[in-house]
Amino acid sequence: MSTQYVERVIEDPFGQACKVTVNLGESPLAWLHARGHLSERHYAAGDMLRADWEKAGLGARVTMRWDATPAQGAAGGGKADPTLAQLSARERFAGAIRAAGPGLADILWRVACAGEGLVAAERALGWPSRAGKLVLTLALERVAGWYRVR
Repeated sequence: MSTQYVERVIEDPFGQACKVTVNLGESPLAWLHARGHLSERHYAAGDMLRADWEKAGLGARVTMRWDATPAQGAAGGGKADPTLAQLSARERFAGAIRAAGPGLADILWRVACAGEGLVAAERALGWPSRAGKLVLTLALERVAGWYRVR
């Protein structure tokens, strides 16, 4: 199987559009979609959830923050204020996770956001084999409705 790359335009934390190359084979959702296990609607909903998770800055940091340190006595205890885009993305992400519901959100987050494979997510949750795909599909259906994906 050959690796497929696509060009996408994303918005950086400063609101500037930039073009990036994405390897579609790296995402577990893309892998499931490419093999016919997820519909276009479910894939789009999962991708929107992942994009909101990333834009909200909810993932673990693996490097040092290089943004300017706020001045002494700045409001918020010295922490930089999140941007409006981050706050909006955080609200959308929280709404989508609530829409998925308890019991479904776990595998949804693991596969769509954390990038875990379906088998690894099933093992981590203590589920039987092949249960994850069904539960993930149910969660993506709810999230697609929440995001109003057609």
